[in-house]
Amino acid sequence: MGRPRTNDDAVRERLVSCATEMLATRPRESVTVRAVAAAADASTTAVYSLFGGKDGLIRAVRDRAVAGLFQSLSAVQTSADPLDDLYALAAAYRRWGRGHTHLYTVLFGGVQSFGPGGQVGAADPVRPLIEAIDRARATSLLDGEPTPIALSIWATLHGLVTLELAGALDTATADTAFRSAIHATLRGWTTPAVFRTLRQTEPGP
Repeated sequence: MGRPRTNDDAVRERLVSCATEMLATRPRESVTVRAVAAAADASTTAVYSLFGGKDGLIRAVRDRAVAGLFQSLSAVQTSADPLDDLYALAAAYRRWGRGHTHLYTVLFGGVQSFGPGGQVGAADPVRPLIEAIDRARATSLLDGEPTPIALSIWATLHGLVTLELAGALDTATADTAFRSAIHATLRGWTTPAVFRTLRQTEPGP
């Protein structure tokens, strides 16, 4: 008689990894406990024992994606120029999306909503963005409320990354589009004096 399976960290990791891939590549309703368990070479009992069921497993995938994106954005060093920081945060977001395509797809495919308004949690990926926007507003670089500024940056960035991950943009085109679109979005929120300066000093495409 074989040894009974142990629902340990290795099983948990396989279940989360398989659920991530399946949620990113299949209709959500087709991602069942049985299907994930089979893909992970685990029992359905393991899903219930480790996660409490399908919803708990999906939360674990979501939590991994949120934590990974937050870690990537939090690693961006704060500089003396908040506008540079905002561009660096956008670049970090793009790098994380390109390096974790399945997690990115799951995170922004309906498992996690983006809400820069209201209270921002300590480990919310939007926190570094809001903090950089607040610094830029405090130094009269940006003119506007934090929520619409954050939404416009994210909408532009998310559109670019989504197109890139879908293969609609080759690397060179994506690089050029990223630079021009992020600079243009930031420039659109700047004060008049800063706007004129940026138009004169911004790098070309």
